[in-house]
Amino acid sequence: MKLKTLLTTTAMVVCLAGAAQAKTLVFCSEASPEGFDPALYTAGTTFDASSRTIYNKLVEFERGSTTIRPALAESWSVSDDGLEYTFSLRSGVKFHSNDMFTPTRDMNADDVVFSFERQRLTDNPFHEYVPGAAWEYFNGMSMPALIKEIQKVDDMTVKFVLNRPEAPMIANLAMDFASILSKEYADAMEAAGTPQALNQSPIGTGPFQFQAFQKDAVIRYTTHQDYWDGAAPIDNLVFAITPDSSVRFEKMKAGECHVTLNPNPADLQAMKDHPDINLMQQEGLNVGYLAYNTQVAPYDNPRVRKALNMAINKQAILDAVYQDAGKIASNPIPPTIWSYKADLEDDAYDPAAARAMLAEEGVENLQLKIWAMPVQRPYNPNARRMAEVMQADFAEVGVEVEIVSFEWGEYLARSKELDRDGAVLLGWTGDNGDPDNFLAVLLGCDGVGGSNRAQWCHEPFEDLIQKAKVTSDVAERTALYEQAQVVFKEQAPWATIAHSIVSQPLRKEVQNWKIDPFGGNIFYGVDLAE
Repeated sequence: MKLKTLLTTTAMVVCLAGAAQAKTLVFCSEASPEGFDPALYTAGTTFDASSRTIYNKLVEFERGSTTIRPALAESWSVSDDGLEYTFSLRSGVKFHSNDMFTPTRDMNADDVVFSFERQRLTDNPFHEYVPGAAWEYFNGMSMPALIKEIQKVDDMTVKFVLNRPEAPMIANLAMDFASILSKEYADAMEAAGTPQALNQSPIGTGPFQFQAFQKDAVIRYTTHQDYWDGAAPIDNLVFAITPDSSVRFEKMKAGECHVTLNPNPADLQAMKDHPDINLMQQEGLNVGYLAYNTQVAPYDNPRVRKALNMAINKQAILDAVYQDAGKIASNPIPPTIWSYKADLEDDAYDPAAARAMLAEEGVENLQLKIWAMPVQRPYNPNARRMAEVMQADFAEVGVEVEIVSFEWGEYLARSKELDRDGAVLLGWTGDNGDPDNFLAVLLGCDGVGGSNRAQWCHEPFEDLIQKAKVTSDVAERTALYEQAQVVFKEQAPWATIAHSIVSQPLRKEVQNWKIDPFGGNIFYGVDLAE
């Protein structure tokens, strides 16, 4: 069935069928991206609009799996001591063009070196080309300390020299922050006095070429006809930005979008029953949590944090928010990832004990702000409702809660602040299938002030995760990560809330869609029935 509906925005009208029968896939997304340079950000909304459409990495995950495949690097080798990674680049890879820039060469080693050195070196002219640039992933994954140098061996060969072994190095380079940008474009924009164009008018090598963006309305792409892996089956890709999940469902029923995300749990049965909708589901690689600011009293006291955890009725949250689409989380990593410690004892729901413990620590008349995300996520389909349940739970132990929220980009930026007032509802979907991606990125010392929203740097935990990074022995790494989970639970920088089932609604005419285990939306390879 061809869609006949017109998608109307304040910027444009897109005919889904198209006069020339061009295939246009419309994705009802949930929010505007923060920008289009993925290395600057951590939000999946931003990655969907940038790294998963416009760019490539040296290596990438096969669509729908955790298996790594060659991408901009055709092959690679690792030295016996684990300190040198040498990548042979793919020849003939074409960059996009726009009104400001036409490339004069194919992708080469200069682009790879530039894409990482701007994150690594403080004297690089693009290190702070966006005000407040924090390179949150790069820093949170200890890359500045890990990488000794990045060498251009020749035009088509790049070598990463490390200061120590890094077991998940190849998997890390398949993540969004490792997207490869055009150095030639960067140089041209710097010369023109408009370096910010890298973040506003992106140029990449990926399957879709950026065309236009209207904040809170629409993003438009066309298929990159010279894509190194073959042009996508669809001709155009449109992101129709639609924050309300109920509205997204209505648009899908009306044929105004082909794909959407993060449905309300209450709508799942209706989606299953609808004749034009295909609801795909699978267990997610995720965790939803409440992160205390452990650098601000009284939340710098682990007993206070444990007491608050004991006040939270997780089953009530599961019933009210997830509605059979999740399970209670006791660990900071999901059960779908290796090294998950299945016998880790969760904090018991015990309001009386929680009240007594707070009193023992001299905490009275505590006023707590809970930050509730303004967007839905698979790991938290309704943060406001979750905060309301917690508000009632905490009231039972004498803690007064104020619920606050901000626009998504502001929420992410302000929640990083070291003196942040309150506990933040957030979550994480794994990026590379490695426990390091949860335990180091979200809870390691290098993530403080960035991806570590608990602002928690605890030496016994840090020692364990750093030891796990430098050994390639999976059994040894597993034992270290299991110990780290025990320390995490004792110290309670978070209240772990839930792991969710991921639900992906599609219209029936969408073909060859695969759920991304890392929570993304991957459009390359997707087709529409004639």
